[in-house]
Amino acid sequence: MSLTDTEIKKVKPADKPIKLTDGGGLFLLVVPAGGKWWRFNYRFDGKQKTLSMGIYPDVPLIRARERRDEARRLLAEANEQPRGKPRGILEQCELMIRV
Repeated sequence: MSLTDTEIKKVKPADKPIKLTDGGGLFLLVVPAGGKWWRFNYRFDGKQKTLSMGIYPDVPLIRARERRDEARRLLAEANEQPRGKPRGILEQCELMIRV
């Protein structure tokens, strides 16, 4: 089930971090201090990794989804590259997220 902007606005911080999943590895982490951080879980070289996608509301839901899709595209390209090459594509992915 995909997240909606209304759901994101309604969620309140709790004693422990809350994960609201959107799909495709994208989720919103709501921390007890009140921050809402976009995160993207993915696997590369058999290891699970997490990439920060920005802070809500600075990065709205639609933009977080665009960043997730772009990161997935770059990761797919990295998996097609011969060994030794994917690091450049992963760096591109991290730079793309920072913009």
